[in-house]
Amino acid sequence: MAAHGDGPYVIDTTGKRYLDASGGAAVSCLGYNHADVIAAIKAQLDAIPYVHSAFFTSQPAEELAEFLVERSPGMYRVYFVSGGSEAMEASLKLARQVFLERGEPQRRHFIARRQSFHGNTLGALAVGGNQLRRRQFEPLLIETHHISPCYAYRGREPDESEAAYGLRTADELEHKIQQLGSNSVIAFIAEPVVGATAGAVPPVPGYFRRIREICDTYGVLLIFDEVMCGMGRTGTLFSCEQDGVQPDMITIAKGLGAGYQPIGALLVNAGIYQAIELGSHFFQHGHTYMGHPTACAAALAVQRVIERQGLLANVVRQGGALQDALRARFGEHPYVGDIRGRGLLIGMEFVSNRQTKEPFAAELQLHQTIKAHAMEAGLLCYPMGGTIDGRSGNHVLLAPPFTVGGTHLTEIVTKLEIALDRTFTEIAAA
Repeated sequence: MAAHGDGPYVIDTTGKRYLDASGGAAVSCLGYNHADVIAAIKAQLDAIPYVHSAFFTSQPAEELAEFLVERSPGMYRVYFVSGGSEAMEASLKLARQVFLERGEPQRRHFIARRQSFHGNTLGALAVGGNQLRRRQFEPLLIETHHISPCYAYRGREPDESEAAYGLRTADELEHKIQQLGSNSVIAFIAEPVVGATAGAVPPVPGYFRRIREICDTYGVLLIFDEVMCGMGRTGTLFSCEQDGVQPDMITIAKGLGAGYQPIGALLVNAGIYQAIELGSHFFQHGHTYMGHPTACAAALAVQRVIERQGLLANVVRQGGALQDALRARFGEHPYVGDIRGRGLLIGMEFVSNRQTKEPFAAELQLHQTIKAHAMEAGLLCYPMGGTIDGRSGNHVLLAPPFTVGGTHLTEIVTKLEIALDRTFTEIAAA
């Protein structure tokens, strides 16, 4: 049971300290007790904690929206919700309504990628490609379509260049659009860096530029899910900045409020906004807590701290140092197949055979054993199973706070090594 926070550490009720190397679920980018954020929350509570958006906006919501739009890759308006799943759900409904406003009601299909995750509400779950999470709810999900992820460790042929692999994988989108009908697709949805489902998988260079070209050719909207990889986690405020691509919509959450308040947002470009403004004037959607003043005040304080303290530069610096340290310690490890990521979103994929990339048997639940031994060692990491296809494969996701330094990185690597040694010794003895 958690009792206290101390910077990047969680302290339980027995007094044991855990270095949070995953930020919870890649959320706690400022650690657990930043005075500026706490002060902003208290000040807003003293002013007014909540108003409904049907009657009022608030200064924190307006200032946060301006902050995000000014720093975004071509976005125009912001829609605040309470988390990533809500943001994703809003993007799906808005995308459909945009085409109704434009007089294209025949557009009804969404395309996404296998081994993606876009949230746990039914719409978001439907476009997601996480088979483990989808399976038991399949009869309730809207029809969606999935293409291959850009997952070079598993998908690239031995004699294939990264550029050729990226184009081949991206072109699957065009084939799927043509198969469904060139004017029947609403949007393509993707995480710029795939998060927990596949373990911090970045795209190969050029992949998303080709995706953007295909979307433009067929009038398909491009929605980037940056709930996990956005808000500085990969070294730029928006992860897609590093791919040189502007989407039509971006969903954000997690690092937006750093866990101090529940908040997410949908950002849209001018074309999306104007479709509604020049049409019905009303997005047929809403939530009780959208634009919550206290949540917006917390998120604004978080983003100002990140900018004022230059923490995005620290993400790049410490992310590179952490990948270097992991490769130095585990690069030749017999059961570590791949170390990858961008900024402070890093994944390690485990294999039973490095040459064949054969995963461990799913029945071993390797990720659960790693998690348990890591916690014993005083480390919080984010292990997952089903990396390859929803059943096979295991990885660990690392997403520590943006404030980490060299001593924290040493502690992460050392404690992770302890956890892995204990895990693989236990498996060998079984």
